[in-house]
Amino acid sequence: MSGTKRIGEAGGPYDIDDLASSPDELTNSHLDLGSVLMPVVEGGQVTVEMSGDNQPEAVYLVTPVGRIGIHAFAAPRSGGLWREVVRELAESLRAEGASTSIEDGHWGREVVARVPGGHHRFIGVDGSRWMVRLVASGPDEGDEQLAQLARAVLAETVVRRGNQPFPPRDVLPIVLPPVLAEQVAAAQQQMADKQGGGPRSEPLSAAPAPTSSPAEGDVVPGGAVAQSAKATVFTEDAPVAAPQAEAVVDEVEPQAPEAADPQPGSRGSALSRLRGRRRR
Repeated sequence: MSGTKRIGEAGGPYDIDDLASSPDELTNSHLDLGSVLMPVVEGGQVTVEMSGDNQPEAVYLVTPVGRIGIHAFAAPRSGGLWREVVRELAESLRAEGASTSIEDGHWGREVVARVPGGHHRFIGVDGSRWMVRLVASGPDEGDEQLAQLARAVLAETVVRRGNQPFPPRDVLPIVLPPVLAEQVAAAQQQMADKQGGGPRSEPLSAAPAPTSSPAEGDVVPGGAVAQSAKATVFTEDAPVAAPQAEAVVDEVEPQAPEAADPQPGSRGSALSRLRGRRRR
């Protein structure tokens, strides 16, 4: 690749074309979900939500302080989509009964929705023909810690926009990496067998295996490959297996958005602040 930016410098979210490293080098640190490469969290777990036609709708990192999900969206070349989204997002959340507020974060405005038992924090960043949005959900008592962790995750996230035309605001497709697709397929087959439904009629979408996939001895314990191999799968009916991490509040699914004035971002990288917090 011809880029100069490096993972580990908390300078993201990155465009994949700007990285000096190859995606293959991120196999153990990031979940390659096609449009998004999402860094895993030490001690975290992976959950996958599937649609009724057996396609992945969302992939989450479940941590002791809450759940983190990331989606990438198509955006106009002029940028500024997140500024358009903030106000409409807040209005939609309020219509769903949540108490909402706007907070200043590392990249500008963040939308926080509080519901009984917890909260959801929405963080958006504009890129080159894309916008990435992170949603962090958890109990109120872990609000500050989850916010710091969410910003650290987003600061190391990579977006693969591709050249395919999508209308602005369309969600860019999620494609499961082979190890995660195999885990999901096995879990769904287990559910089908229990329900007497026989084999699945629709195959899962899976990304091609990397050209230099890690050998078994190269798999990092607790890394992306290891976490993917132990994923919990949710369908429209029920989870295949109960998640081992603490439960978090249910996801709010708001409509897309309308304008809000930008605010300056806070100083310092998210990952640097997280590391400083751990040292204290």
